[in-house]
Amino acid sequence: MKGKTFIKLFSVIISVLAVVSCIQPIDPAIERTEALEMELLNEYIDSLHNRGLDVDTTALGVYYVIDNQGEGPYPAEGDTCVLKYQGFLLSNNVIFDASANYNPTDSTYSYLMGDNQVIPGWKDGMRVINEGARAYLIIPSNLAYGSTGNYYNIGPYETLIFKIDMVDIKQAY
Repeated sequence: MKGKTFIKLFSVIISVLAVVSCIQPIDPAIERTEALEMELLNEYIDSLHNRGLDVDTTALGVYYVIDNQGEGPYPAEGDTCVLKYQGFLLSNNVIFDASANYNPTDSTYSYLMGDNQVIPGWKDGMRVINEGARAYLIIPSNLAYGSTGNYYNIGPYETLIFKIDMVDIKQAY
């Protein structure tokens, strides 16, 4: 009887040790700095280039990749952009926002070009996406929420990536 108990106990200990050895230690919170953001951003841009993607930059400093060029017009001040999007944090690839949060019926979001209620990088990046296009905007923190982050879920010095499908552009008359 003692032998069977010992074998069971030994098996349990070995199983626990095997499981524990696979657990990765949790890194302490890393302080977000501008230098760290620039390092991650440059690595990301280099990785896109290495995959053969054409990364362009707006005059303001928003990076973008056109995945699928549309055939419609580009938005102008006063136009309404109807789009589907997801916003990711570059540092951990977590989705922090999506158009489906605003309109669960068809997952679209309407944005009035010229609306100053959005971050400067979003406003600038919308100018390079025409109707029917799919694009990725890569917005450094200086064109988003800067050194403070926002009250919701974006930390300081966080580069944002938006996957955007420009569904329609309703032109102002």
